[in-house]
Amino acid sequence: MTLHIIKSGEDYGKRKKANPLKYNIEFVSANPTGPLNVVSARAAAIGDTISNLMEANGDFVDREFYVNDFGNQVNLLGQSVLSRIREIKGEETVFPEDGYHGEYIRDIASWLIENHAGELERLLSETDKTDFCSRKAVEYNVSGQQRDLSSFNVNFKTWFRESTLHEKGEVEKAFQNLENGKFIYTDNDNKKVFRSTDFGDDKDRVVIRDDGRPTYLMADISYHYDKIMRGYDRIIDIWGPDHHGYIARLSGAVQALGFDREKFRVLIAQQVNLIMDGESVKMSKRLGNFSTMRELIEEIGVDVTRYFFIMRSLDSHLDFDLTLAKKNSSENPVFYLQYAHARICSIFREAEKRDIQYDLSDFNIEFLANKEGVTLMKQMAKFPEEIIDAAENFEPHKIATYLMRLAQSYHRYYTEHRILSDDIENTNAALALCRAIVIVMKNGLKILGVSAPEVM
Repeated sequence: MTLHIIKSGEDYGKRKKANPLKYNIEFVSANPTGPLNVVSARAAAIGDTISNLMEANGDFVDREFYVNDFGNQVNLLGQSVLSRIREIKGEETVFPEDGYHGEYIRDIASWLIENHAGELERLLSETDKTDFCSRKAVEYNVSGQQRDLSSFNVNFKTWFRESTLHEKGEVEKAFQNLENGKFIYTDNDNKKVFRSTDFGDDKDRVVIRDDGRPTYLMADISYHYDKIMRGYDRIIDIWGPDHHGYIARLSGAVQALGFDREKFRVLIAQQVNLIMDGESVKMSKRLGNFSTMRELIEEIGVDVTRYFFIMRSLDSHLDFDLTLAKKNSSENPVFYLQYAHARICSIFREAEKRDIQYDLSDFNIEFLANKEGVTLMKQMAKFPEEIIDAAENFEPHKIATYLMRLAQSYHRYYTEHRILSDDIENTNAALALCRAIVIVMKNGLKILGVSAPEVM
């Protein structure tokens, strides 16, 4: 097994399928009304790691971000920005009661004044001015979200805008498909209602208002119909805990549109609580006193941030301990893992420094027939199974747990056995084992989106 791992290298653990599935995994999809916060950061870490797992398990994955750039929230964003522009220019203004108050709104307003003041001034009506500010604010925010996600090593293939569904008549098309399938009826208030109770929902849901405007649910149904028509074998959504009640109605719509129930799945990522010195750090986007994803990455770093978000089950509420995350000691699980990898790399550097001649393609496995060595070989042999299990059950935390066990076993081996010695056969076997461990750890950390440093 050790030789197999060494020969496989970065491919060890990866599965090859004769008939790989094509996944669409949509995650984060934060509203374009401000910077990404730490809840979005957890969704990003989880979604990207699950995508990595699916790819390691032999399937194809398209990562997708849904931009909700349509509706009242975007209009409210435009009103907030326009009000701040007038405030900066010394004009009288009334800030919208439910507007966005964060300092980033002032930043957007300043950016608009500097880059688009002439365009804004040429618009005469209040509606046109608000629409212009809405579009530009969304452009500004989405650009920032893309930048932050890229710095977090999360890169989406598709940024799908809700507005395109309305512009191309896709919402109406999806509605017609539901209506043709007899899944729509008109209620006493002249609203169009989807028979979601046929699919386990607690009540039927309005999809077209009495004035003809589609509800948010109808737009979401249209979006998922678009995914279905793109030919995916599996559609996976990752949502926050406040959307749990939304699953039955959307799952029902997907089935009504002809997509098998088991091929559509919603994963719920539970709440994140930031903890500093034992006390909770409050977050509120609308009031502006929240910690952004960007601030968290700058303070903690990409590796620690991603690992901390992944190391607990999706089903678990996560207390993100900022104090622990900042520690450069074995108390910090990320430091512990990376140190194990770096320690092994340092052994190979020392072997070269001593001019120790070794051949990792030919060694006597009997020299590894000790308790610690056997434990390590058994654990490494299970790595491909761990990937399959974590991928098929959508449980990325299992890879974090596996790597922690492997690192602990290696540290015990290092404590009990001398790796570099005058006994060339023993050294050769020990170094082969070390090389295999480095490969497994690096491959596992790559799935988590965490680096494997050679020096610490």
